[in-house]
Amino acid sequence: MLLISVSGPAVAGAAPATPTPPIGAPAPETVTDNCPYQSTPIPPVDESEVVPAGVPSPTPLPVVDPPVGGDLLGGCGVVLAPGAAPAPDGLTAAGWLIADLTAGKVLAAKDPHGRYRPASTIKVLLALVVLDELDLDATVTGTQEDDEVEGDAAGVGPGGTYTVRDLLTGLMLVSGNDCAHALARELGGQDAAVEKMNEKAAELGATDTRAASASGLDGPGMSSSPYDEALIFGAALQFPEFVEISRHDQIRFPGYPGMPAQTTDADGTDSSIETTMETTPSGDPGIDLYNMNQLLYSYPGMVAGKTGYTDDARKTYVGVAERDSRQILIVQMYGLNDGPGSFWRQAEAMLDYGFAQPAEQNIGTLIDGAGQTTESAGAEPREGNRVAAPASESSTDWTVRLFIGLLGALVVVGLVYAALRMNKRS
Repeated sequence: MLLISVSGPAVAGAAPATPTPPIGAPAPETVTDNCPYQSTPIPPVDESEVVPAGVPSPTPLPVVDPPVGGDLLGGCGVVLAPGAAPAPDGLTAAGWLIADLTAGKVLAAKDPHGRYRPASTIKVLLALVVLDELDLDATVTGTQEDDEVEGDAAGVGPGGTYTVRDLLTGLMLVSGNDCAHALARELGGQDAAVEKMNEKAAELGATDTRAASASGLDGPGMSSSPYDEALIFGAALQFPEFVEISRHDQIRFPGYPGMPAQTTDADGTDSSIETTMETTPSGDPGIDLYNMNQLLYSYPGMVAGKTGYTDDARKTYVGVAERDSRQILIVQMYGLNDGPGSFWRQAEAMLDYGFAQPAEQNIGTLIDGAGQTTESAGAEPREGNRVAAPASESSTDWTVRLFIGLLGALVVVGLVYAALRMNKRS
């Protein structure tokens, strides 16, 4: 049984009656009941996805049938389980999803396999590749190219010295595109990093996802979906380092030679702070970075989250909170505000809904173990940066056991034979 909630215009993409839709009515581009984004995202509003002359445009990713995770997840409107509570009021995202990550079940969703631009939430996919391939304590030297990358930055600069862990922290806390650029270089270059990200997405079963940049800046063919975002984030939570980094509310990011430094006037007051280009003193701890995941400060039990925004992607978010050993994950894609801070209030309402719904009342499954409960930062055993699954018994183990069993059986037979001979002699 599929329950679909429909509000607003009957035809997806129909023009609004007025330039600004009434308060409480969905924006026309977020009405998805007729599956307008089944194969490609909402048309771009800028030239970020223009393909260079002579380069073929990427073809849309195939639409998987039956849908990954279960038949109900093929719905394009609001999909709820039979008997489930109505979805929270006021959700403005075109696509969203609420899942019980501990049970690996999807509780509710809207256009769960719709194709949307992920913006900086795709950095979680980059983080997965980094955690698989790089040593977090390895040293990386910043470049001028890192410093000049478009978009948000943590403060990577030419000649600066950073660990991979520093860069991963800047990537997650403030969505540093400079950190993404530096990490991609360590993975073999920008194109190589994107290729590895797409290989990782395919490995996870994220069939709606194609990265076009390491940072999440829009590019030709870029797409993901609420379902895929859940898979990717669930996989990242299996790394204790990812969880530890994501829980930081503030860190001190290293400086670099020649970075702008704030200085006070001669009498030591703050009245005339100016910016200079003097070389950063040796041992200068750098600059403070604050986590952009606002739920970390406002929602009890928040574990981790990642924000994103571009003009084409609009607001995107994926995050997980924990309560009574149960983890609830939410995804918002092509999100809109209907007032100051409303996007975060919507996220809180989604988490509340998830905790109120029993896992048994679901509409589908998160595949490939993405619903495993997050391990603690000190979890063992380990395989590199990843929490290791319990080791399976190898064929060698069984060979040894069989040999020992046969040897024991021969000993028993020998003892029985000896006892029979002694009985015959007596």
